[in-house]
Amino acid sequence: MSNTEKELKNLVQKQREQTKKLIDIGIALSAEKNISVLLELIVDSAREFTNADGGTLYLVGADESSLEFEIVQTDSLNIRMGGKTGEKINWPPVPLHKEDGSANKENVSANVAITKKLVNISDVYDVEGFNFEGTRKFDESTGYRSQSMLVIPMLNHENEIIGVLQLINAKDPETDKTIPFPDEDIDLTASVASQAAIALTNVRLIQDLKELFDSFIKTIATAIDEKSPYTAGHITRVANLTMEIARVVNKTKWGKYADLTFNEDEMEELRLAAWMHDVGKITTPEHVVDKSTKLEKIFDRVDLLKIRFEAIKYQAYSELYRKRAELIESKGNNSDQIKKLEEEYSEKFSQIQADAEFCIQANAPGEFMEDEAIEHLVEIAKKTFDLNGVSINYLSEDELENLSIKRGTLNKSDRKIIENHAMMTLKMLNELPFSKKLKNVPAYAASHHEKLNGTGYPLKMKGEEISSQARIMAIADIFEALTAKDRPYKKPMMLSQAVKILGIMVKDNHIDSDFVEIFLKEGLAEAYAKEHLLPAQIDWKTSDLEK
Repeated sequence: MSNTEKELKNLVQKQREQTKKLIDIGIALSAEKNISVLLELIVDSAREFTNADGGTLYLVGADESSLEFEIVQTDSLNIRMGGKTGEKINWPPVPLHKEDGSANKENVSANVAITKKLVNISDVYDVEGFNFEGTRKFDESTGYRSQSMLVIPMLNHENEIIGVLQLINAKDPETDKTIPFPDEDIDLTASVASQAAIALTNVRLIQDLKELFDSFIKTIATAIDEKSPYTAGHITRVANLTMEIARVVNKTKWGKYADLTFNEDEMEELRLAAWMHDVGKITTPEHVVDKSTKLEKIFDRVDLLKIRFEAIKYQAYSELYRKRAELIESKGNNSDQIKKLEEEYSEKFSQIQADAEFCIQANAPGEFMEDEAIEHLVEIAKKTFDLNGVSINYLSEDELENLSIKRGTLNKSDRKIIENHAMMTLKMLNELPFSKKLKNVPAYAASHHEKLNGTGYPLKMKGEEISSQARIMAIADIFEALTAKDRPYKKPMMLSQAVKILGIMVKDNHIDSDFVEIFLKEGLAEAYAKEHLLPAQIDWKTSDLEK
């Protein structure tokens, strides 16, 4: 075989190897989704392809005025900074313009970024047009000898500069001596940089879209919370507590869920579901969400009630003066009969005032209204007064229904409206095109009010039909609501009472006993209380479980 044939064979073999390596690099770059790992992979791949001793990757800064160091590698000096190494690069960024505003073309990396043209230098110590003062200082301090350099622009799909790849000191594979970067490798190396730029752009785009979606759902959550000054921060607290419980479940190696572990994708799915668990409340009327008294709708109707009782008293006074005048007219100034009449109406005025005060007091939410109090309201409602010849009850049916609410401020109709938010959450989220990894977000988000015994809502799920994720979220939602210090319809609950109620709900088969056990024993309830509750509320600690 002649020398020409051998050279041709070797060239073909080299091209095959380079093509395969280029394909392998492309596959690796397109598969990596972690930006830190990807940046390091870009430099590793380019250096391997060109057999370069060192490499630096710059990315254009956020304000597009400089190049920032992201990766720095030099094998012979055992230097690896940036990327997944965790070692920060504290070197100042390379400005793209001088102080006078002119282009900084004396710096080779800035020049490449500005011109978008590749630069190949055989020896940086023997080149005109570029300032390598910084390179010389680095060499002096380390004993290194920078020589050949290949600097390649990284352009995105819109031909915009996103970074610069700088390779230093190509090595001869056989002698390990520093050589210039071969001309025949430059196009393929530029191809590697182009693939790297595309991969980086794609990963950034995915990350930007993820951050945009994340910001969007948090904005929606904030808007829902802000519908009521009494629930501001509810979604944030529930989401954070949900994720904290999930993280602890992953670490817990005892009990029923010792082997339960949520992977990274499942944790992300749960996080999004927790942030969107109340998205359906965007359809709930504010006067229901914000109902701070029993008679409140658009406004608190207790003021109308007060006016009505004042009118009843006024009418009674009119009757008294009319009857008093009739007595005087018919029987003269009969003091005994007038006194008896006034005493009769004095009792009537006192009773009207007592009825008014009882109704006003009943309007305020309490822990529980006794049956006797409700019966008293019924008797008051039966009483009538005359209005323009029409007999009117002291209380309307709607007023009686609302004032008779035993606990809280919501009647049956209000509660159905509130509960409908879970179904609306399911409907709204099912309209979103979640990816395969996030397909369960709607189900998890909408199931946080389901109960193990099947009495929850919106779908009356029970037992194993309810996912572990929804069970965890239910505990977070219930505990936040029980201990909230800003609800208008109840006093801030003591921590011991909230823990007791969790126990009752476990006994009634509403919530998962094993997750509640983890929640309490691993100190999550106590930690949450210290961060979010009033000091006066905290009358329980994890160690109390042992008593």
